[in-house]
Amino acid sequence: MDLRHLIIIGIALAMDALGVTLSIGLNPRVRRDSKIKYIISFGFFQFLFFFLGGVFGYLFEKYVVAIPNIIGGIAIGIVGIMMFKEGFESEEKDDELLLKKGMPIILGISVSIDALVVGFTASHRACICLLMVLNAVMIGLITLLICTTGFFLCRYIRRLDFVTRYADFLGGIILIIFAIKMIFF
Repeated sequence: MDLRHLIIIGIALAMDALGVTLSIGLNPRVRRDSKIKYIISFGFFQFLFFFLGGVFGYLFEKYVVAIPNIIGGIAIGIVGIMMFKEGFESEEKDDELLLKKGMPIILGISVSIDALVVGFTASHRACICLLMVLNAVMIGLITLLICTTGFFLCRYIRRLDFVTRYADFLGGIILIIFAIKMIFF
């Protein structure tokens, strides 16, 4: 796999993470340190899953290809429904869903399952382990950069009063749409 193909694959894999990043970034209560955790989580799990897919792809290719989008879609859909529900609750909520400790890991894994599949089908053909590591690092860095850009874009999107007022609703709807896309398309 040449660099051009790797970059295209990295961008395609990062799109789910970007959608989740935008829905998180719309919430004004999510602080910079939480955003950094999400960015690192998304980039790390894209790297890890792509690498694991490459290393173990020849063993699991027949069994895992059909179900990863369903699993990721269900996880993202549940988070989206919970965020949408939070939009109906009062403004004085202490335990915000996106601020919970394990949420960056849960969402990082759920948006990275497709990287596992791509690693299964594409990267395991790279005979040299170092090449697999470099490919996986490139995938993780592309995701990290795209998600960072997404959070910066949310700074400007949040300035719209409508978006700020209904951030939980919008974020929840975006996640539900991504979940439906992952499960059915």
